[in-house]
Amino acid sequence: MTELAVLVGLQASGKSTFYRRRLAQRFELVSKDLFPRGARGKQARQMRLVEQALAAGRSVAVDNTNPSPEEWRPLMDAARAHGAAVVAYWFPPDPANSLRRNAARAGRARVPDVGIHATLKRLRRPLPADGFDAVYDVRFDGRGCFEVGQAA
Repeated sequence: MTELAVLVGLQASGKSTFYRRRLAQRFELVSKDLFPRGARGKQARQMRLVEQALAAGRSVAVDNTNPSPEEWRPLMDAARAHGAAVVAYWFPPDPANSLRRNAARAGRARVPDVGIHATLKRLRRPLPADGFDAVYDVRFDGRGCFEVGQAA
């Protein structure tokens, strides 16, 4: 079955690493981080890429912060229109470690600290009641891997 995976968490929370290690084999990646920095219409471009993948029967993972229902709803609507399941991967906020990992980034990968704080204010845990078919908690295991469990 075709799926849409929505990664939800702060910047520098491990979402991209998780995608590469756990989802890349099955999911096409869509991320605004891959668009040129000054590009216009990033949201429209993201939605176009998601729609194209789903229409072709490919599962897709959206690797952005996706902090609130305002970001999830258009993605979920697109998935439902194509008969795809919608799964959220929740990265519980750990602002101190996100700031530490972000500080170690270089160039375009590093975001201003204020961006992490602004995302934290808007960040909300996704729930099955939001319309997700499943919600998974994702945590670092302390050994360079991830523990993934179905949210209660």
